[in-house]
Amino acid sequence: MPLDALFPEFDSDLYPQTVVSLKLTGGDRECETPFHQHRKGQLVLAIHGHVTCNIGDGIWMVPTHCAVWIPSLVPHSNRISPDAQVCMLFIDPQIANLPQKSCTLSISPLVRELILHLTSLPQDYKPESPTAKLVDVLMHELVKMPTEQFDFPIPKETRLNQLAQALIDQPDNRDTLGQWAAKFAMSERTLARLVKQEVGVTFGRWRGQLHIVIALQKLSSGYSVQRVSEDLGYESVSAFITFFKKTLGRPPKQYISQY
Repeated sequence: MPLDALFPEFDSDLYPQTVVSLKLTGGDRECETPFHQHRKGQLVLAIHGHVTCNIGDGIWMVPTHCAVWIPSLVPHSNRISPDAQVCMLFIDPQIANLPQKSCTLSISPLVRELILHLTSLPQDYKPESPTAKLVDVLMHELVKMPTEQFDFPIPKETRLNQLAQALIDQPDNRDTLGQWAAKFAMSERTLARLVKQEVGVTFGRWRGQLHIVIALQKLSSGYSVQRVSEDLGYESVSAFITFFKKTLGRPPKQYISQY
């Protein structure tokens, strides 16, 4: 189902207010917008379920109680899981101290509640109104939120683009860098150097970022740790938990339950 069907008349750029918001509830099927852009930057906050954002050359995961920031005029699409609850915050690019590049933000309980409250109010508020004061507090807090690495970069380079799509299609594929290099008729060293040059991290780290994206997506949707471990091709649940804890600092259940 096209996501536009859920809010066909909403255009954030038609509002003179510097910040406007919108709350969406997913249906019984996954919803997605076509690629688009707008003058206002966009913050996508998942209250329940998850959102996957395709932004430029990467896939960005919005796990529950985190948010993705998309700057002004950056082309993107948003895919919302069934039964998700999502808040969209549209922010004028003139507001200072917001990230200049797309990123994932950890959202504090205070900021989350401020956004939720704003979505319940009329969006055509006056400059000196109580809603405008609420927006001032929200922006003051939002710029303090720390960033996270919940994205999976997709390079334009033909061979790495094919490799990225293959990893997305089969996240349980455990082929080594050498095995992938053989498929592209190149040496392991050459492929390793190409990945580092195009993505900025090692092959293992790159694939690990995809696993974190998928793991958070599935855990936010209620999948068990064992099921996620199997879907990602880990030899054991303990191996997956070790990887998850090393990457995000907490085991999966504790990480998800903190919200």
